Amino acid sequence: MSINNLKAALPDYAKDTKLNLGSVTTTSSLTDQQLWGAALACAMATRSAQVIAEVAGEAADNLSAEAFKAAKAAASIMAMNNVYYRATHLIGDEQYSTMPAKLRMTVIGNPGVDKVDFELWCLAVSAVNGCGRCLESHEQVLRGAGMPREQIQEALRIAAVINATAATLEAEAALVTV
Repeated sequence: MSINNLKAALPDYAKDTKLNLGSVTTTSSLTDQQLWGAALACAMATRSAQVIAEVAGEAADNLSAEAFKAAKAAASIMAMNNVYYRATHLIGDEQYSTMPAKLRMTVIGNPGVDKVDFELWCLAVSAVNGCGRCLESHEQVLRGAGMPREQIQEALRIAAVINATAATLEAEAALVTV
């Protein structure tokens, strides 16, 4: 299971995605934990079994058991939060933003890894899931912790490329039956 398997599976028309997948996983300025946690959390957010399996295989080689679990927790909690906060934002009635969410999300306060890493993974998943309110919130926390914009951008690139990989491979699988 590996990124190389994903690159090999991508069709010729997705050459840019293939090259970007190689680049974001080999030339990142993020720590290995930040990089592979973001990749795993984003893979889970895509819901693509193939991408999840391949990324998880490589992430397992680069993450501690605690970090692997925390990256999965980031994907899980953001699957809930991104829907809730995106919806309250899109409704357009600001009163919803003043109401308590009444959703349990204690993992954000105690993720089992460095809080900055977990916030970065939550930001990356929020990009995949398209929640502007969550993107703003996690970016503010990261910037407040001293993370440079360039590293936040790295996580966004990882999210974009993992998502493009999943979209392409899922589309190709569907086209096989046509």
